[in-house]
Parts: sequence; C-alpha cells; structure tokens
Amino acid sequence: MKEDFLHYVWRFRKFDHLDLQTSSNESVSVIHPGEYLQLAGPDFFNAQLVIGTQKWAGNIEIHIKSSDWYLHQHEKDPAYENVILHVVWEHDAEIFRSDNTTIPVLEIKRYISKETLSNYKSLMSPKSWIYCERQLTSIDFFTLGNWLERLFFERLENKSHTIISLLQQKENDWEAVLFCLMAKNFGLNTNGEAFLKIALRIPFSIIRKENFESLNMEALLFGQSGLLDVEKEDQYFKQLRKQFDYLSYKYQLEKAAVEPLQFFKHRPDNFPTIRLSQLASLYSGKQNLFSEIINGDAAGKLYEILKVPASSYWQTHYQFDRESPKKAKSVSVAFADLIIINTILPIRFAFAKSLGKEISEDSMDLLKQIPAEKNAVIEKFSKFGIKANNAFESQALLQLKSAYCNHGKCLDCAIGNLLLKS
Repeated sequence: MKEDFLHYVWRFRKFDHLDLQTSSNESVSVIHPGEYLQLAGPDFFNAQLVIGTQKWAGNIEIHIKSSDWYLHQHEKDPAYENVILHVVWEHDAEIFRSDNTTIPVLEIKRYISKETLSNYKSLMSPKSWIYCERQLTSIDFFTLGNWLERLFFERLENKSHTIISLLQQKENDWEAVLFCLMAKNFGLNTNGEAFLKIALRIPFSIIRKENFESLNMEALLFGQSGLLDVEKEDQYFKQLRKQFDYLSYKYQLEKAAVEPLQFFKHRPDNFPTIRLSQLASLYSGKQNLFSEIINGDAAGKLYEILKVPASSYWQTHYQFDRESPKKAKSVSVAFADLIIINTILPIRFAFAKSLGKEISEDSMDLLKQIPAEKNAVIEKFSKFGIKANNAFESQALLQLKSAYCNHGKCLDCAIGNLLLKS
C-alpha cells in the first residue's frame, strides 16, 4: 500500500462515504475533501467536514499508519496544528495536538471497495518497463489524445523554465538566450552542457560584432571549447588559435576550465568539431536570427534557416590534422528536426508567453509536420501498443515516461486513473 493511492482515494472520494466513522465512533460527513496542492505541510488544504455534530474547516493529513505522524515528526511542525482529520490505512496510535486534544482518525481501508483495491493491485503489478504496459491497448483514443496534449504542454512549460532562467542571466536579451539554447542542442545529449558553457562564456555582444566573419566565429567557439589548447601542425588550427588569441586580448575574454568534449560513440557527422563549425556557420552574417526563428511559421522555412554547412576546412576533416574524403556536412533534416523540437519551439512558446500571447495550436501544428523522434522510449511505447505518428506525440510520450512512469506516478496520470476505474 502506498500513500499516493490513499491520496487518490480521498481526492476523488473513491470510498463509501455515507457511513463514515472515526476510530472513536463519531460520524464523519465530507462536505469538501480539500485542495490537493502537493505543497509542504498537510496533504489537503481547506477541507470541510462534519464530525459528530460539529462542522470543521481545516486540513487533512494522510498516512499508511497513524504512527507515521510521529515518524515524520509532524508533532514538531506548527503547519500541522490545523489538521482536523487524520486519514490512515491502519490506525495503530492516538495522535495529539500541542494542546493535548486528540486528532480524529479515519481508518479508510474499511470503506474502500474490493473492486477499487483489485484494480489498484492490477495496475501496480510487477512490470518489465512501466506498470500499465499490458493494459495500454485498452485506452480509448479520446482519453489518450487529451492526455497527450496536456503532456505536450507540460513538457513545453518545463522547458520554458530553463529559458526564463537564461533570460534573467542574459538581461532579457532573447537573441543571447537563443544562442545559448542553440549551442546546447547542437551539442546533443553528450556535449550539450559543455556547448552551453562555451556559449555562456562568450558575451553575445561579441557575437554581434564578430559574426560578419565566419573565421572569427569558429575561433571564438573552438577557443572557448578547449580544442585549441594543444599543439598541432595543422595550418587551419594555427590560424584559428592565432585569431582566438587576438579576440581574447581584444575583448578581455576570461579563460575558464573546460570539460573535455566527447567524440567517443558519436558518428563522425556528430563530432563536436563538426557541430561547432555548423553553429558558427548558422550565426555567420546573421544579426537577427531570433526574429527569423520567431516569424518562421512553417517547418519548411525553419529547415531553410537551419540548413547550414560546416566551413570549407571541415569538408575534408572531422578532426584537426586528420584529412578525410570530401563531404559537405550540412545540417541534415533529421538534425534540424531536433533543433526545432528542443530549441525553436520552446523559445517561441516562452517568448509568446512573456507577451501574453496564445500559440498552443501553432505549436501543435508545427510539430505535427515533423516525424516522431526515434529513440528507445518511443520504440518501447510502440511495442506496447502506442505508436507516435509525429513529433507532437513523441514529445508527449517522452514527458509521460520521464515525469510519470519513471516515478510510479500512475495515480496522477490520466491512463492510470482510467485503468483504476475500469
């Protein structure tokens, strides 16, 4: 038995509430179960009850055992002084307020139906991946569609928090925030944090001044990445380092310790050298990339903006000092999809939100034009009966797995709720 099940039972009144009695045989009538805010303090706020003949307004605390009150040291916390009912699965100890009055206890297991308990045990049965994996195909289209839409916007909201934090660091400069997010996502999962640190170490005012020259852009990015902190015979390497030394002196750039960029397990086209060069190319000669991104409504327009090549040196190299067969190495459509999903859509959403504008439909429509992501999570959902048809659906499923399934929050999930009622 878990507390979240008891929270669910109390919140949605999934118990026989007609003949409730406390452990001291006083009748209980639930006028309002309270607000489930999931904040510090009692589990439900501002409940309204009638206990015996007395009407009460206050908070509800829920535990598996009554004695958990003392285990969690609630008797020392003033926030629990206003608890009017202690709802428990098993009553094993009397609980007292600081004035020595007894807190009424409701042992709720006597009022939960066998059917509800059976459904709960079935939902929380042993799993190979997620709890409801064997029952996913029974979920109706309407419930699933509404839940995926909510998950999608929940994911966007979460991403917007990072953007707002960056916006504060960058003094409300949306162009600077876009540069940081672009850098992070050009680095992918492996090098994303390192790329973000590179971007944060370069004031965007310098990017604005130097992006007319692609060599300067590459010198800044490669120099701050630590890739120029070695000795090599390669002439382009020497040119980049000379230019970076000049720019560092010109702008008094701080040289901070950097984490090594990862090449291992990457396909050559995803090497950090190639991605840094493409990022430099994306910003070379562009003064208003943010405006282009915000106003590029269709996916086709965004692909056009993002389809940039690595510089000429990297057409014949993946690493310094190692020549390779010539290849253009432009940003692929698949990589552009990742940038649209993880950078462009979140920043457009956050920007619209800052202006008080509603772009929900536009956001969904954009991602419905983009194929679903291919990864282990999406493949697993497909195996168990839920196939993502586009990026809108794959993003929602990723949110479902990371925010709900991974934490066993089945009772906060629309799918889990439906299965519990079945």
